[in-house]
Amino acid sequence: MRLKALALAVPAIGLALLLTGCPKRPQTSAASAPAPTPPPAAVAPPTPAPAPAPVAAAPPTVAPTLAPAPPKEYMKNDNLKTIHFDFDKSAIRSGDAKILDVNAAWLKANPNQLVLIEGHCDERGTSEYNLALGDRRAKAATNYLVSQGVEASRITTISYGKERPLCTEHTEACWAQNRRDEFLTKER
Repeated sequence: MRLKALALAVPAIGLALLLTGCPKRPQTSAASAPAPTPPPAAVAPPTPAPAPAPVAAAPPTVAPTLAPAPPKEYMKNDNLKTIHFDFDKSAIRSGDAKILDVNAAWLKANPNQLVLIEGHCDERGTSEYNLALGDRRAKAATNYLVSQGVEASRITTISYGKERPLCTEHTEACWAQNRRDEFLTKER
């Protein structure tokens, strides 16, 4: 019988401790008052300031050197032609592959030029979807140019999605103009 009472008491005490937990005491930090400052000493009357010395003539000024010109921004290059895409596609079409062949030849002949490929879409679809599609289009052109011998390190891509349309009419002919990759260059 005593064993039975003990078997009931131990779990009951454990349960009571578990439910009530250990009370946490808030931590207090000992705040100390600032050290007392000594009383001010007797202040002597101020002494008169000496007369200012005569000012010597300033040395001749030297013209400041000009800071180096900022790097050129990417600009439209008439030697590189725009390519276009089918609706909701990022595959390079055969006619546009010929344009990219000419673009690649110019880039290989001008190794001091860096190229920025801008991917664009028409207005249909969400902004997020079109940004991703524009990125796929720019990367498709990049991969094609690299396969033609253009150094990948010279190529940068950006997607504008549907944010920079060439045409704003709501027609298929207009949308076809907006589904494009544009090529801009700057010198290294």
